[in-house]
Amino acid sequence: MKLKRIATAVLATTLFASSTVAFAQSSSGKKAVEKMTCEDYVGLEDSFKPDAVYWAVAYGEDGKPEGAGVSVEGIQQIIPVVIEACQKTPKESFWQKVKTEFTKLRQKL
Repeated sequence: MKLKRIATAVLATTLFASSTVAFAQSSSGKKAVEKMTCEDYVGLEDSFKPDAVYWAVAYGEDGKPEGAGVSVEGIQQIIPVVIEACQKTPKESFWQKVKTEFTKLRQKL
């Protein structure tokens, strides 16, 4: 069980590191993820959307890590929820929207 959590944390860390480069090169106004609006997020290429959610869940608004481990399965469940919520409220903060939806998911589990 602990090995699975370690593997998940390593995978998540790898995804976060690789996604930073992808976001810096994306065409959505080249905003830092913590400064993105939901509209910016919805405009990302579909392949970048999961990486943005991974980053927002694991990092604080100041760009510093907040948690030691992240469940990849849990994040996979929240991606469609974030997309739907962001489509409804495009001017809101993407980072805040992810944090809100992730908190709701954690409470259900």
